[in-house]
Amino acid sequence: MIDALAPQINSPQAPTARMRETAEAFEASFLAQMLKPMFEGLKTDGMFGGGQGEETWRSFMIEAMAKQTVKAGGIGLADQVVAQMLKMQEQSQ
Repeated sequence: MIDALAPQINSPQAPTARMRETAEAFEASFLAQMLKPMFEGLKTDGMFGGGQGEETWRSFMIEAMAKQTVKAGGIGLADQVVAQMLKMQEQSQ
């Protein structure tokens, strides 16, 4: 199993792919923080409200929304982060 992963880890594309993955995770985290205030004042009671359960799981829904937004193209933050990471890597060599 480890041998099957070796070509991927040692390929020239591996560092860039890891940078992209990290940048997208950062963008999703950023978007989740930006989305949180949108949901803070929403009431969870009423006929179609989820009550305490909705309030409890809201953070997971926000994270999922942020990840899906990044998967759909995001806001361009990940692209900027990758560009800066590559720039920093080039400067260190």
